[in-house]
Amino acid sequence: MKNNEIYNFLKQFPIFKDLNEYEMEPIVDFARSRKYESGTIVFMQHEPLTDVYFIQSGKVKIYKTDYEGKEQIVNVLQKDDMFPHQGFFRKGNYPAHAEILEDALLINIPILSFENFLLTHPEISIKMFRVLSEIIIDLQKRLEEKILYNVYDQIILLLLRLAKKNGEQIDENWSKLTVLLTNRELANMIGSSRETISRTLTQLKKEHVIKNDKNGYLIVNHTELEEKVFT
Repeated sequence: MKNNEIYNFLKQFPIFKDLNEYEMEPIVDFARSRKYESGTIVFMQHEPLTDVYFIQSGKVKIYKTDYEGKEQIVNVLQKDDMFPHQGFFRKGNYPAHAEILEDALLINIPILSFENFLLTHPEISIKMFRVLSEIIIDLQKRLEEKILYNVYDQIILLLLRLAKKNGEQIDENWSKLTVLLTNRELANMIGSSRETISRTLTQLKKEHVIKNDKNGYLIVNHTELEEKVFT
């Protein structure tokens, strides 16, 4: 990828959008792009944290594993997302695994190079904290869902969150999820069981508020799902 393409792509991110071309030049110079095939592990939990990644195309699954090997999906990221979000301000190791769900083109920025850049551009640190605050708010909402809602409602909230972040709106009521997730993966996203997810999805299909297209992608009626939880 040419430097001008990297520049135009990175400029859309909140932490870079207010920088001029001169300020962006050193960042573009030490940024690197690479294609990844589906199933590739970008990094593993507890490996030394060396780079922050920006997704130009494709999808990436972020997940943790416990000592028994049980998987907990933290997020499914797509085009125009960055990860790990706290990477530029964290020492130590990667907090989770990152696996390519769909063939992807990623741009990575070495943390050490970026830290040296921040020493001469402290205003970028302020922009980074603003981005991190949005992530913290999202995590707080998920914790509230876990505490305040039963499993049935948590599954509906998960579908709504996926429709908002990983969905294409069909009309004012329906959205199609653009990522294929198994019942096990959905369960891992909220700490539930595959059987519970299966029963709930079957019930929601009987109520005609979700359905699958011919390729297996979920289509959800976000209007009616919201009414189930919030009314």
